[in-house]
Amino acid sequence: MRLTSKGRYAVTALLDIAVQGLSTPTTIAQLSLRHGMSHAYLERLTGLMRQRGFLKSIKGPGGGYVLGKNAEDITVSDIIQAVDESLDTTHCKEEGNCQDGMPCLTHHLWVALNQEIMRYLESITLQDLANRPEMVKIAKRQREKYAECGT
Repeated sequence: MRLTSKGRYAVTALLDIAVQGLSTPTTIAQLSLRHGMSHAYLERLTGLMRQRGFLKSIKGPGGGYVLGKNAEDITVSDIIQAVDESLDTTHCKEEGNCQDGMPCLTHHLWVALNQEIMRYLESITLQDLANRPEMVKIAKRQREKYAECGT
């Protein structure tokens, strides 16, 4: 499966906002610090997420980003698709022209795997992830660690 940093960062950023930003908006600086992501890259991703309605920006002191939809209404698949990311375990895409214009021997296996991966990602919401004990533990650790830095 080929999932680039664009899709992973988008999921991470929205999950962080879902978990950390329940009471206050989350800034790009906070996301960048907590996850080691480029500030400029996050600016572009949050712009895409705002356009798709997944984020709302809050202006002024104490501003930042909050979810634009309920966490239970946003799936991992939605996020990945919103940043124009595709998941593809084949090198031939679904068209089946991987070997001289014809499907290769294992083409249908990889197409079926792509479909299973998408079904799985469609079944997981940000709320599902935010409720997982390991996510809560990690978010708490990050909050405590970076509270010292003023974020």
